[in-house]
Amino acid sequence: MPRTQRVGAYAVILRGEEILLSRLSERITTEELWTLPGGGLDHGEDPRTAVVREVYEEAGLEVEIGPETRVFSRHQARAWRRGRRVDAHSLMVVFDGWVAQDAPEPHTTEVDGSTAEAAWLPLADVLSGAIPTTGLVTDALAAHRPTRMQRVAAYGLIERTVGTAEGERREVLLTRISKRGFHSGSWTLPGGGVDFGESPREALTREVREECGLDCQVGAVLDVDDLAVTGTAPSGRYEEFHGIHLIFRASVASPAVPRVTEANGTTDAVEWVPVAEIDAGRRTVLEVVKVALGHPPGADL
Repeated sequence: MPRTQRVGAYAVILRGEEILLSRLSERITTEELWTLPGGGLDHGEDPRTAVVREVYEEAGLEVEIGPETRVFSRHQARAWRRGRRVDAHSLMVVFDGWVAQDAPEPHTTEVDGSTAEAAWLPLADVLSGAIPTTGLVTDALAAHRPTRMQRVAAYGLIERTVGTAEGERREVLLTRISKRGFHSGSWTLPGGGVDFGESPREALTREVREECGLDCQVGAVLDVDDLAVTGTAPSGRYEEFHGIHLIFRASVASPAVPRVTEANGTTDAVEWVPVAEIDAGRRTVLEVVKVALGHPPGADL
């Protein structure tokens, strides 16, 4: 019996509670069967190049590929290939992949190929077997682990007191997370990730300038907070995220009129927000805001 060996490159691409899969065409099977997007390597082609090409052909999406790979082997002694029985051996290189959050809906670009369509499908239905899939999907999901990401960030508690007809009002400077960020629509302290080689105070000064258009004076460390979540990052990658938050007390010159200066970032609005509005639950804020406001003025570490 003729022997054949094939090397293919595939990707596990998750988005929230969904997974991107390709449905095999009637050329391959007359039954409904879904598999990971990907396919065979051309002669001399790098597996990473191959999987990017295959995802675009099958789903019409540009995919980013992570560094981790897993290799699966499958031997079918009497496989049916191109009208004959063969002794087939398949090697499948599986990458972690992700697409941008604003990527278009999947659409197959190849003509008369092995893919009938591509779609985002409920991960729970795939895992339960409600959606029929190849063994590669089952094996790859069993071995898959989210990418772990740890990030150190610096945030500033910037307050002011304003006079009103009812008396003095305590306000805090907050920024709103854009659609490009996690917890989009929620409000948080100005600040962000510390770049490599950058001091936390330098990072906070830079972030306040980018997000609020203001120069700030960074004071003492107020608190250290952390957050652990699993979900889709702004890049589109599915991650286990651990954020370590260094909270500083900071100040800006008065009068200070904030405005967002960064373009296409994770901040789409900035405001002076009455603390009473936060206490009353009328403004959705992240936990880091509540941690910072839990420290009375002047109570620093």
